[in-house]
Parts: sequence; structure tokens; C-alpha cells
Amino acid sequence: MSTRTALVTGGNGGLGTATISALLAEGWRVVAPVRSGTADRLPAGVVTVEADLTVEADVRAAAATAASDPEAPLRAVVNLVGGYAGAGLIADTPVADFEAMLTINLRPTYLTTAAALPYLIGAGGGSVVCVSSRAAVSPFPGAAGYVTAKAAVLAFAAAVDVEYRKQKVRCNTVLPSVIDTPANRAAMPDADHSRWVTPAAIADTIVFLASDASAPTSGARIPVYGQA
Repeated sequence: MSTRTALVTGGNGGLGTATISALLAEGWRVVAPVRSGTADRLPAGVVTVEADLTVEADVRAAAATAASDPEAPLRAVVNLVGGYAGAGLIADTPVADFEAMLTINLRPTYLTTAAALPYLIGAGGGSVVCVSSRAAVSPFPGAAGYVTAKAAVLAFAAAVDVEYRKQKVRCNTVLPSVIDTPANRAAMPDADHSRWVTPAAIADTIVFLASDASAPTSGARIPVYGQA
């Protein structure tokens, strides 16, 4: 029987399914917000709730569902939802495209964390894990919106750490390089895929950060680059 709950966003992606599977294997109750009609893509055993993670009311309802089992209080939030789109150099990038990267990469992380914090505090503490990117600390041209959004995730995680550490809520961030997913292989067929980091390897790091085993750690920015 599960004695703790993790709220995981972005569960439909390659990293999401790996992370949910790893958490379930460790005995967590996992709640995953999903868009309508996509629940069947998640591993068996996960609790799903329909939500648009850019809509505050939906996110608050998802957090309430995650905290609804008194036998398994909400103890971890894993912010995986995000996306990438290259849009050319800065002077050639429409502001709408730039802001779209902030909307998909930063807004759900902010809303989900903000909605979950009172439950984490009420449970006596817990862990927030955010996903940034190596691009946030080592940018490449043609992706200013993505780079800025992922750097903002780092800044937001630092704010959570400094504001809530005394209330026993930890916040750490992982920074993947290129993740070895079917979508990335299709987009970069000529790359050396053996150098990319696997979803399972990142998931192991996330589960560690969510667990009590990492209790002394907060405010960390952990590179998960593989050999890339």
C-alpha cells in the first residue's frame, strides 16, 4: 500500500512515462494531470486527472486530487511538462513564438508548484523537482525562447528553495542534455544516439531527488548529460 503521493506533470512524454514507472516501482502513489483522451498512454497504476496545466483552476484541482488520500499524503511534485521549438535568431523570432516557450515551459511549473506547496507543507515537508536543460547554462543559437524559459525554471526553483526550505520543502532541478526519445531520434537521425542520456537514467535521478534519501539536498542544479 502506498504511503506517499507524487504529482507528476508531463507524464505522457518519454521522460514522463519512465519517471512514473520508476516512482510506481518504488511504491509511490502517482497522480498525473493529462489532457482529455490521453490517459491510456500512461503506465498502469497511475491516477489520472484531466487538466490543462496552463489554467490555474485545472492545476489546483489536480493538486487537490493528489492530496486527497490521507493514507498517502502529497510528498513530491515532479515538473516535467515542457517543449521545444526553434524559431530562428532573436531578431527574426516573433514575440508570440518567444512567449509560447515561456507558456509551455515555465507557466505549468509555476502553477503546479504554487498549488501543491500548501499540501507539501501540511504533510510536514516534501520535494519539488523541476526540469530545466543544459541549454539554460550553455545556450545554442536559434532557440532564445526555449533557452530563456529553461533559465527561468532554474531561477524559479531557486526562489522555491529560499522561500520554503525552512518549512521542509526542498526544490532541486535536473538539467538534461539531449534525451534519447523516439521523437528526438526522428528529428536528428544522423546524431550519435549512444551519447544521449536515456529517460530511465534521468528518471532514476528524479526519483532520488523526490525521495527522503536526498533530504539534505535543496537548491541543486544537477547535470544529467550522459555522454553528449
